[in-house]
Amino acid sequence: MRIQFLGTGAAEGIPALFCRCAFCRDARARGEVRSRAQVLLDGELSVDFPPDAFSHAAKTGADFSAIRYLLVTHSHLDHFAAGDLVFRGYKYASGMTCPSLDIYANRETLEVFREATRREMKPEIASTIATHEIRAFKKAEFGGWTVYPLAAKHTSRDPLVFLIEKAGKRVLHLHDTALLPEKDYEFLASLGGKPADLVTLDCTFLYGRADRNARHMGLYEDLEVLERLGEIGLADGATKRVITHFSHTFAPTAELLRTAEKEFGVIAAYDGMTLEI
Repeated sequence: MRIQFLGTGAAEGIPALFCRCAFCRDARARGEVRSRAQVLLDGELSVDFPPDAFSHAAKTGADFSAIRYLLVTHSHLDHFAAGDLVFRGYKYASGMTCPSLDIYANRETLEVFREATRREMKPEIASTIATHEIRAFKKAEFGGWTVYPLAAKHTSRDPLVFLIEKAGKRVLHLHDTALLPEKDYEFLASLGGKPADLVTLDCTFLYGRADRNARHMGLYEDLEVLERLGEIGLADGATKRVITHFSHTFAPTAELLRTAEKEFGVIAAYDGMTLEI
């Protein structure tokens, strides 16, 4: 399985759009960019579709017309810029690799899709997009993929994270979320099977500590999640551990991320990074 980390920034991106803090000024001067989060699996399944999807396709050369399935974690704009989907076909796109798209998301996110596209969506495009409501702990299967939605802890209605399986490979996608609810571990333990080949971890706070009302995680919370996953057999020494979704607030410099990689045994994602499992 091929996993592309197209965007690795938090909601505001890096450098943050309107920010003039020392870190953002320096990132801007150096041309360092972390766009909003998007992960592409085997070129056909996208987890989230942010406002930066256009630049992701342009910069990486990824064939976005080949995206057949879209999983959406939650309705926040940085993870679901639904309005851009009105350009998927008609006179806007010819010779597409895959003319159909299936969107899997919770009810609120599907409502956002309808609201964002109702003014400009052409019937010729609407007829090629199917929406499917999914809920935590209810398995979804399509095109050789099996997806187990899990409950995230975040500030939107019924946010989701995912265990994604295909051809014997397992990816556990864990952002945007704070520490996972206990029921997630219980559900994952009930599934059995082999450990995940890769875990993507929300690391918005990096070395910062998350408080009890947090909706994201940092390295110390990531470590706690990994320990729990190890206890239930969902992570072992062979599991790739990727931290991503970085915020400018915690100054994720290259030096600091290299330190985190050594100290916590993780891989710090960057825009365009590709892994094979």
